[in-house]
Amino acid sequence: MTGAVPQGLRISRAHRWDAPAVARILSDAVDEPVWMRRTRTRADEARIARDLIARGWVRVARLRGRVVGFIAVGEGCVHGLYLSQAHRGLGIGRALMAHAQGAYPSLTLYAHAANHDARRFYDAAGFRPMGFGAANDEGLTEIRYQWEQGA
Repeated sequence: MTGAVPQGLRISRAHRWDAPAVARILSDAVDEPVWMRRTRTRADEARIARDLIARGWVRVARLRGRVVGFIAVGEGCVHGLYLSQAHRGLGIGRALMAHAQGAYPSLTLYAHAANHDARRFYDAAGFRPMGFGAANDEGLTEIRYQWEQGA
């Protein structure tokens, strides 16, 4: 991971026309890990993307005008942080998380226990594990993380 974000990176509120790019990034991320089983169709994920954007919860990262990642945060909970595979390790996820941490005094999120890369990322961003569960569509063990401003 590099120290600086790519030149020209812009983070902004997602608009309805960003939904196809957000859904594609989400669906591609679900298809990648061998430990993840698909429980929703790509059409379901497109609907989820539209709904999150309509709620005003999604911020997108744009590079040269193209959506390369997003974070969905609502009511103090990070509902998703995803990047296109080609744009990981460049500081974009860190920039999206810093944007969210600047907007909320505390944040909660859930990460699949098998997602070691995400767990390292959240640890580095100051999140602390607070508990375990499996209340997700995939039935996989999750870790609940908490971040507090100034902690």
